[in-house]
Amino acid sequence: MTRTWVFAVAIAGSFAATAAGAHHSFAAFFDPTKSVTVKGTVTAFAFTNPHGLIAIDVPKPGGAVEHWRAETNAPVILERRGWARDTLKAGDVVTLRGWASRDGKPYIRLVQANRADGSVIGVPFDSSDK
Repeated sequence: MTRTWVFAVAIAGSFAATAAGAHHSFAAFFDPTKSVTVKGTVTAFAFTNPHGLIAIDVPKPGGAVEHWRAETNAPVILERRGWARDTLKAGDVVTLRGWASRDGKPYIRLVQANRADGSVIGVPFDSSDK
């Protein structure tokens, strides 16, 4: 009986470790001392756990396009801040401001999003929302 119990605890522990590893630390990926602002066209908006994701195409000089991603909070927090599953859709033009990725990739942690007319989407995030 004890052997079975120890085995069950070990299996449960391995699942818990996997789940914990899937949710990353803010500080490992983003630098809150570096702000980035990009303007582009939404290609996708994932209203999913553990973090939402906004993908946009940002025009570059010469006609090239750079693909950016912005990580958001979880849907439950987004909803409290005035967002909904249909807040953004492909084709919307937005300006996103956020904390830069530490590795220099076109990836930010969202602080504020604005529509093409300049209106703020929901309530902007702050450092306590990491």
